[in-house]
Amino acid sequence: MKDILLRAGGAAGDGIASVGEVFCRIFTRNGFYVFGHNAYQSVIRGGHVWFQARASPDRIWSQGDGCDILYALDRATVDFHASSLREGGIIVYDPEKFSVPPEAVPSGVKALPVPTLELARKFSPQSILQNAVGMGACAYLAGVPLDTLDGVLADQFRKKKDVLEQNLGAAKLGYEYAQGKSPASNHALPVKGGAAKLLLSGNQAIALGAAAGGLKFLAQYPMTPATSIMHWLADHASAFDILVKQAEDELAAINMAIGASYAGVRAMTATSGGGFSLMVEALGQAGMTETPLVVVEAQRSGPSTGLPTKTEQGDLNMMLGASQGDFPRVILGPGSAQEAFRATVRAFELAEEWQTPVLLATDLYLSEDMHSVDREELPLDYAPSSLFTVPEPTNGSNGYKRYLFTPSGVSPRAIPGQKGLNFVAGSDEHDEAGHLISDVNAGVPMAIEIRRKMMEKRMRKLQGVLATTEPPKLEGPAAAEVTLVGWGSTALPVRDAMGILATKGVPVNYLNVHQPFPLHAESVAKALRAAKRTMLVEQNYTGQLGRLIRAETGIDLPVKLLKYDGEPLYPWEIVGKVLEVTGHVPS
Repeated sequence: MKDILLRAGGAAGDGIASVGEVFCRIFTRNGFYVFGHNAYQSVIRGGHVWFQARASPDRIWSQGDGCDILYALDRATVDFHASSLREGGIIVYDPEKFSVPPEAVPSGVKALPVPTLELARKFSPQSILQNAVGMGACAYLAGVPLDTLDGVLADQFRKKKDVLEQNLGAAKLGYEYAQGKSPASNHALPVKGGAAKLLLSGNQAIALGAAAGGLKFLAQYPMTPATSIMHWLADHASAFDILVKQAEDELAAINMAIGASYAGVRAMTATSGGGFSLMVEALGQAGMTETPLVVVEAQRSGPSTGLPTKTEQGDLNMMLGASQGDFPRVILGPGSAQEAFRATVRAFELAEEWQTPVLLATDLYLSEDMHSVDREELPLDYAPSSLFTVPEPTNGSNGYKRYLFTPSGVSPRAIPGQKGLNFVAGSDEHDEAGHLISDVNAGVPMAIEIRRKMMEKRMRKLQGVLATTEPPKLEGPAAAEVTLVGWGSTALPVRDAMGILATKGVPVNYLNVHQPFPLHAESVAKALRAAKRTMLVEQNYTGQLGRLIRAETGIDLPVKLLKYDGEPLYPWEIVGKVLEVTGHVPS
């Protein structure tokens, strides 16, 4: 693939993420597709962190494999990442900080010492400008024009004129120093790609999708990796007329969202697995009261706090069974920033149309990494329509039946407080008017029949959801040696791996199960039965999607690529497993 991979590494507090994000912006402005992967520890200072910015004129989906330019702020970065450098790669480091002996430099790679601290001190006695020097040197090696770097820095420091001038000067010195010491990287990109792209994280795509989908109230308690959804919506609350409330905990957040939705506005909460564990009883309340609700569940490594800054897809089982008893819910698992935007819009539509909770399952990898998208891939002109019904006001014993038995399972829903449309919204079982049958009437023959009919009414919604949503479709060639099966963010490295395998003469396709529940079992079974070979790809230990597919279709997926070490999947891992399964010799 025609790409360049720039990796910066150091300790937490060294500004590594800022360096990586600057290069992501540089590449998108020049019309390249970009993926930015941020790997960090759960500490403010110390520990090892790194950021990889990958760019290509062709569509890319993941962080890719290896790197071409390694900007090392400490010796640990060289020790950890030098082996990832591709042929012709370059290590950029400051010899004043540490040395890089020849034996630490892989064959086909060279080390370029750049006096970042010395050059930075020309503008400030502190070391704060060393990254500006380093970015200048890396920009030259990547084939980036200096004025493009200057433009990004100008945007970053536009409110601090003195700071901007210092950064521009330091970047220029780094650029010129590298220019005088080394040719550009063998992988340097051409100066210009296509049209400029949008650059956003998965969480920003979800926040945009929520705004486009009619969100009016967000209640959330901060928890990595969902926190930046709240940050973005709070920053843009006035523009989109959205009320953002930071709750005191996750229990309060979901109950606030349920209350707002009951009152008539589109509402959402967002959390990770630990916070969702606290929300599950209230989720059952939304199911019983048939209150629309969107919950973003951004998964991370568990159990409990697990690895708070690492990724996993280990919460599918919990989402399937969250809360007590049976009630309808929808689980969506978008596989890219574009899909996250559309899935969020769709989540609000499904929640309101079927009066049920909708869970938007993401993970740290999708939530926080940077994605470039073409502008037309985010249709921001979506106009949500209200699905409230307005029943005729009635009085007496045969009054408004909020939970009327209907063939679809969806009952008339009116904004509370209207004359003649009063009803009880209890969290226990109830009759059509909402009157509870859970206390003195429990076990009475009439109440038993109401319970049976009400349960069946609610659960009929799942058939309606299946009828109105798209089943998963195969991506890639119809005639494939292997059909990969996965959900959520596994689509990102899978799509890159499919391209690599195609160049090796191994056609592969992908069944992207973007709606794990309710599962389109017939469509999934049809695709799997037609497959020559199958391989389950998931980021959890037990193959949770595979178990769900087996339960719903009776089809087992014996060949599995399961990853649960907290790191995202890499294309080479998928390529290697496919070559092993098919018996092809790697090249």
